[in-house]
Amino acid sequence: MSKNNQTMASEFILLSFSNLSQLQILLFIGFLLSYLTALLGNFLIIFLTNMDSTLHSPMYFFLQTLSLAEVGFMSTIIPKLLVNLLSKKKTISLLGCRAQIHFVFFFGSLECFILIVMAYDRFVAICNPLHYKVIMNKKFCMLLVAAVWAAGFPIATIESTWVLSFPFCKSNVISHFFCDVPPVLQLACADTSRFEVFSHIKDFILFLCPFTLIVISYVHIISTILRMPTVEVRWKTFSTCFSHITVVTLFYGSAGLSHFQPRAYHSGNRHLLSLSYVVFTPMLNPFIYSLRNKEMREALSKLSRKKICCHSYAV
Repeated sequence: MSKNNQTMASEFILLSFSNLSQLQILLFIGFLLSYLTALLGNFLIIFLTNMDSTLHSPMYFFLQTLSLAEVGFMSTIIPKLLVNLLSKKKTISLLGCRAQIHFVFFFGSLECFILIVMAYDRFVAICNPLHYKVIMNKKFCMLLVAAVWAAGFPIATIESTWVLSFPFCKSNVISHFFCDVPPVLQLACADTSRFEVFSHIKDFILFLCPFTLIVISYVHIISTILRMPTVEVRWKTFSTCFSHITVVTLFYGSAGLSHFQPRAYHSGNRHLLSLSYVVFTPMLNPFIYSLRNKEMREALSKLSRKKICCHSYAV
């Protein structure tokens, strides 16, 4: 293709469910309610784990980071989606697109890494309980969380800069509701093979490796649980892992199907799979951790009683 036809896009058009034009208001209400529910649930977890002394343990410290990652992930995508659902001109600037690519990857990798750390925490607690407090000390936990926050940022910067350095001469219409790498890359009219090699290596390191480590951790955990003397003890121990297993299944199931599908896969299916990890997983996680976790339920109960007492005194 001639150089004259190779241009840098100044903005992109996001389809944002344009095929459902009659349902834009309903979609707006649905996404807004889901977003507000996820924000409320995740901020409630952050508040409770900070304010309740019974939740000052490594597991809940890591849960705070997971909640922050989910708030950041949703907030990178949903506000712009809500604006576009109510706008006739469904565009995003080049800078806005770069920011979405960068922070979607950054917060996504943060979730991947913090889920490994949470699996390691359960592994030490169950497989090496006598040394748990020594191993999972405050300094080590803070170091783990700092490493998790730092790990994804440089790769996110490389990826977002590299993707948008390609000339886009085919079109500026992105067949998705946010700037994700695969649909943006489809618009490039230059050789993207080197970037695709980089992308495969990145996915292996940041997706498959963490998932493999989590599986290995749970193989050891389940092996240890099966050697415990009674069914009651086994179930009580396993119940401490149930919320984490559920979240891992939701996150890796939806994100994996979305990112490792064939290129020719129908965009409507991509939209549905993306919605599951962009909207539904962050919305469901607070319920999973609060409903299945005795300590979280007790902390919520204490908070409710305090509110009732304060209201009674005020009256």
